[in-house]
Amino acid sequence: MFQSLLAQTLRCAIDERAVVLNSASDPCIARLAEQLSAGELVLAEDNIAAWERARAVAQHMGRAANQFRHVAFHEYPAREAAATMDVAVMNILYQPNNAWMHYGLRLAAYALKEGGRLYIEGAKDRGILSLGKRAREIFGNLETLEISKGRRVICAVKRALSSEELAAPELAPFAGGKIDEGTSLLLEALEVRATDIALDPGCGAGFIGAHIAERAVKGHVTLLDVSLVSVAAARRLLEQRGLTNAQVLASDGLQAVRDQRFDLVATNPPFHVGGIQTTAIAERFIREAAQVLHPRGRFYLVANRFLKYEPALRACFGRVEEVSGNTRFKVLRALR
Repeated sequence: MFQSLLAQTLRCAIDERAVVLNSASDPCIARLAEQLSAGELVLAEDNIAAWERARAVAQHMGRAANQFRHVAFHEYPAREAAATMDVAVMNILYQPNNAWMHYGLRLAAYALKEGGRLYIEGAKDRGILSLGKRAREIFGNLETLEISKGRRVICAVKRALSSEELAAPELAPFAGGKIDEGTSLLLEALEVRATDIALDPGCGAGFIGAHIAERAVKGHVTLLDVSLVSVAAARRLLEQRGLTNAQVLASDGLQAVRDQRFDLVATNPPFHVGGIQTTAIAERFIREAAQVLHPRGRFYLVANRFLKYEPALRACFGRVEEVSGNTRFKVLRALR
């Protein structure tokens, strides 16, 4: 289990208000919920699955709903007042890239009261040292509180109030919101029928689902993603293309559509969680897709060639074939 340095380091008064910056998966949530027994804990979180798990922890500990709430990470400045928080917390392990980390710093400066503290955990190979320099530039101070096995916790204190407005950020989903090489190969190989009822799990910016919607003119497409930034980006894409036969839902896996049935499921699943390579997400998509597909339904998946999804596909579908690919990617099709 991941050992949180934040959980070991954080010290909060019982009546303080704290905001956790896109780090709801960090085990420090339980520590904060315990310490802030008369305060408030706000999760500025992009990942709805992480939020649901954190909420379950807080409910188990008896935290009331008004003491523990959620706001989308990218929508915080539009929905929350400035200079209202005593503590801000971020683990850079859960930030997809530097843009998300730097937005987290600016969001902390926006959210904290004068004298409020920002705590950041991160490893040297994930950029904690350069992020610390940026934090010092913004806050004018920085202290290292803990170092262990290449990871450290740093802290900055907000010395003066700022009137600077924090605009909503451009936090892009996977591949910077552009069509990547793997997705392009998938779209070229994808067979779409005019009447297909289709599903795009892990939709990212929405290119697969939009491609299907443009061709399934008598059908319908549902796009799913656990990331609220991705959900917003996919909705913008559908609107820009004028597609009315598609919808985008926030969902942990395929939970939002588990009682529905589909003719076609197509996905380019993520294979990193918190900077760690994993096949678990795609394997979950495979299992859940097998449950929601009609008999003779088609499942398409594109992946880096080194990722071994074939055993999971054969276990759930039986018939699996590679229908396109190159030296870097492969497009796999499985039939119910």
